[in-house]
Amino acid sequence: MGITLEKADQAVRAALEKARELNLKMNIAVVDAGANLTSFARMDGAWLGSIDIAIRKARTVRFFDMPTGNLGQASQPGGPLYNIEHSNGGLITFPGGLPIMGGNGEVIGAIGVSGSTVENDHAVAEAGVRALA
Repeated sequence: MGITLEKADQAVRAALEKARELNLKMNIAVVDAGANLTSFARMDGAWLGSIDIAIRKARTVRFFDMPTGNLGQASQPGGPLYNIEHSNGGLITFPGGLPIMGGNGEVIGAIGVSGSTVENDHAVAEAGVRALA
């Protein structure tokens, strides 16, 4: 089963709280098991260009069921997945996207965050995932 709207919104709220704690302006997207946008928030003043990045991070995670940072490591020049970011209409292969797991260990959705450094994006995404644990 995929993530419910209620759970997706819960993850977004937790991520928003973390972003506020860090004094950041973020875009936060959650997709369901089919990589469809389920919940989204754009904080006042967050970069417009990061809207698409947050959504693509979440979709990238769901397409490959791994954090975007892990995919990025495998897609470096000489790596086994070099240039994968050009597939599927464009992927994001740097940190800020994480899978959301269900009770049986299956991937039920994903969260993508964009608007700051990749370290901050990742920390805010982690807060969203932790809220559902």
